[in-house]
Amino acid sequence: MIFAVWIPLLMPLLAVPAARRLAESLPPRPAAWLLTGCAALLAGCTTAALGLLATAGALRLPPVAALEHLSLPLLGDDPAVSVPAAWVAVGLLAACACAVAYRTARHRGELRAARRGTAAHPVSGDLCVLPDAAPDAYALPGGPGRPGRVVVTAGMLRALSPAEREALFAHERAHLAGRHHLFLLTVALAAACHPLLRSLRAPLAFALERWADESAASRVGDRRLTARAIGRAALAARPDAPAPYRPRTVLAATAGPVPRRVAALLTPAPEPHTPALRTGFRGRRLIAAALLACVTFSAASALDAAADLHQTVEVAQGETSGR
Repeated sequence: MIFAVWIPLLMPLLAVPAARRLAESLPPRPAAWLLTGCAALLAGCTTAALGLLATAGALRLPPVAALEHLSLPLLGDDPAVSVPAAWVAVGLLAACACAVAYRTARHRGELRAARRGTAAHPVSGDLCVLPDAAPDAYALPGGPGRPGRVVVTAGMLRALSPAEREALFAHERAHLAGRHHLFLLTVALAAACHPLLRSLRAPLAFALERWADESAASRVGDRRLTARAIGRAALAARPDAPAPYRPRTVLAATAGPVPRRVAALLTPAPEPHTPALRTGFRGRRLIAAALLACVTFSAASALDAAADLHQTVEVAQGETSGR
């Protein structure tokens, strides 16, 4: 077990760059699902590996071994390695649990504060207008008994034409419909389990914004209008003066690399079955195969380590019961 259990802890070194590279070549929606799913799976394998390390070390403690009727010499692995590794794993698991609990509580608290703060302002349908002069807009997810809201400031409304406002509102409604804040929260919680997973947040945020951009363009039926709305909103917004009550895990239309988003909206989608698209598809298949191999190997290693530990425990229990 001592060798297989380390693989899930090291596999993000290969899987994270592969996931980022593959997401760049995918449409926004599957890219967002890919990055989120990859983060969740790798975090799960990491947590399982730490749990196995902690369990293997705990079984070597005389009180635990006596309780489980284990023969210590038959547990395998060098105690000079497994016991210190177990203590480190316990510390890391505790840190992960605290980080996950803190980020979950902070997310819920920010959403509650945002809902309370915006409740006193005028609402028209799903649109809430704040009187702030600083231009800003974001999608505020709903809660139990509360629908989601598109929150926009008076400053942003003044900065855009009526048609551009509709494109901006369509963008924010796409965030609400897709529940994009849960994608970001999932990756944030996964990053609490393995620090390398933090680098998936930026490409995920970009994929979610591109997803909302394409949904807005489809809704209003004009890609150039959507691009102009996003660009003008970004130029009007002031990053140093965001709208009040905005939680950290919600996205705004002005977030991310806006020039890339505008350029993507102004670029016609490639026709299917073109040579360039076929070449790109072949490259994606290779990267996808590498990523799948990394994730599969990580999960298989965790399962192999768990099976090995279970077998070792059975052998140690059988020896003591046979005496």
